[in-house]
Formats: sequence, structure tokens, C-alpha cells
Amino acid sequence: MELGSLLHALIPSWNSVGIYMIFLTYVAIASFVLPAKVVPGMTMQDGTRLHYRCNGLLTLVSLIGLLGLASKLDLISPTLISDRGLEMLSTSFLFSFLVASALYIIGRRSRSQASSLKPHVTGNLILDWYMGVQLNPHFLGIDLKFIFLRIGIIGWILINLSNLAKSVQIGTFSLSMILYQLFSLIHVMDFLYHEEQLTSYWDVMVERLGFMLIGGSLVWTNYITTIQGWWLLHNKVELSTPAAVVICVIYLIGVLGYSGSNSQKYQFKKNPKALIWGKPPRVIGGKLLASGYWGLARHYNYLGDYLLSLSFSLTCGISSPIPYIYPMCLIVFFLSRERRDEARCAEKYKEIWDEYCKVVPWRIVPYLY
Repeated sequence: MELGSLLHALIPSWNSVGIYMIFLTYVAIASFVLPAKVVPGMTMQDGTRLHYRCNGLLTLVSLIGLLGLASKLDLISPTLISDRGLEMLSTSFLFSFLVASALYIIGRRSRSQASSLKPHVTGNLILDWYMGVQLNPHFLGIDLKFIFLRIGIIGWILINLSNLAKSVQIGTFSLSMILYQLFSLIHVMDFLYHEEQLTSYWDVMVERLGFMLIGGSLVWTNYITTIQGWWLLHNKVELSTPAAVVICVIYLIGVLGYSGSNSQKYQFKKNPKALIWGKPPRVIGGKLLASGYWGLARHYNYLGDYLLSLSFSLTCGISSPIPYIYPMCLIVFFLSRERRDEARCAEKYKEIWDEYCKVVPWRIVPYLY
């Protein structure tokens, strides 16, 4: 695609804006009206706790059902998103930019002393806009951080399904596309099935809501994590059976590490005496879990997540670096977040953290890093 054509394709149309706003509105309304499990969040410094309606999986399934019915009735095209890929990318980026800017202005003006809304301002405009000013801003009763995370993960599957339909239409459907689609769908379904575990994630507990999280959910999750599907849409890859088996094994290890480590952390927070791998947990200073995956490395969930991203990319073969943009970016992202997490934990837990680091010396990759 020539530069002029590329720039023109990136200009949001009113159709793309309308599609995007309908999607956001549906997810927001569904969070209220669909049956949900109400889960308490962490106890904040002021003693308050937010409560979250966890119905992300039901929201995804209902939306896929409605879109499938609409497609069957010829009301919409199943390739609706795939046909407007660059438009939808720029629309989501513009929306993220505007929302982050609005939250920055509102946050700066807030006088609230509640832990979820108290402004944290460094004085650096760009940094505060990017990292966020408030921890849990709300709009019309909706926790924006939680809903943006849900929108991002649901959008991932909608984009994939549209690309799947397009690949069948243009003749690039392949084993690679099947594996990528299955890997993504299983991962997202598992993520949403255990959506309540989000309340123990670093994003929800610690990070303020700025462009980093908003853009991360609405742009990164929707267009960087789906880059393999976009690439396979225009490049037909023939995987050998042994290669497919190896990729499936890498994916399985990633799923077990990512989902298993997050589940262990969540269960430990709910019940510190719950068995880990059939044994009583080893706890450092009465606060830090050093058993299971958390006894292998201090951030083992990052390793699991990285292996997932690598398996997605490997479905595309090794003829191009483009499908590997996602796992390459994750390396930089995880190293940065790991450093911030380590610094925060050292400050919070002090000598307990020092002891934990001696018991679990590996940061992310056991016996390597």
C-alpha cells in the first residue's frame, strides 16, 4: 500500500465511529443488565472496597450471538471490521486519546480524598496524562478501568472472527489461521471465565487510569495482539504437522503458566491457607506466596503470557518479523513493569521482600533471569 493510500485509510469515517460507539455502548449496557457475579476488590488505604460486576464472558457470548444472527439475516457483513481495519485502528486510538485527556483534566480538578479518586499529580503533564491521575475513575456508575479492560479483550475476538470470515472469503484460510484463532479464543474465554481474578491484577490494584492503560486496552489489545491474524489474512502459511505440534506444546505451557499463576495468586489472597499443588503454601513474612509458580519466579505470570504471545506468532512461520512485533514489544513492556513492580514491593514490604528475593531469586525465567 502506497503512503498516500495508507494515510487516507487511517482517516476515521463516520461509519467506523458509529460502529465503534455501538460496540462500546453494548458492552457498557451489558455490564449492567446481564446477570453477573459481584466481586469485591482490594481494600484500599482509606478502608473502602470497590465492587465489580463480572459478566464479561456472558457479554462476549451474547454479542457474538447477536452479530451472528445479524449476519445470517444479511443485516451486517461478517467482514465488517476486517474491511475497515485501519479506520477502526485510528478510531480506537483517537477515542483513547480523547478519553485520557478528559480524565487528566477531570482528575487534576478533583478534590476527592477517596483512595479511588484522589488525584496523584507529579507536575509532569505528559507523564500524568500517560500514567493517569486517578486510580478508579467512574462514569455513570461504570468503573472505567474495569470496563476498558473488558472491551479490549472482547474486541480482540471480534476482530479475529471478522478476519477469519475474510480469510475464507478471499481464500487464505489455513491451518495456521485455525491454530491462531483457537489459541486466541481459548485464552480469551479462560480470561473472561476467571474475570474476577482481575481484581488482583497489578493493572486494577496499582496503575492509575491514563493513556497507558486506556490505549493498552483499546489499541494494543485490539491491534497489536491481533497482528498475527491480520498477517495471516494476507499471507497463507503451510505449517508441517511436527511444527504445529511444537507450537501447541508451547501454547499449552504458556496457558498453564499464565492462568495457573494468576489463579494461585488470587486464591492465596482469598484464602492464605489454600493448598498449592497439593501442599500447604510457603508464605514469607505472612504476606508473600513462595509456592507453586510463585516459588519458581517472582513474576512467572509474565513468562506464561510471553509464551502465549510467542505461540500466536509461531503460527505465522518465520518468513517475516511482522507477526513477532507483539512478543518483541512484550519483552520491553515486561522488563519495564517488572522493575516498577520490584521497586514498589521493596518499598511496601521492606525486609520481607528482601527475604522473599532470597527464597525466590529468579525474576521471570527460572534459572535464567
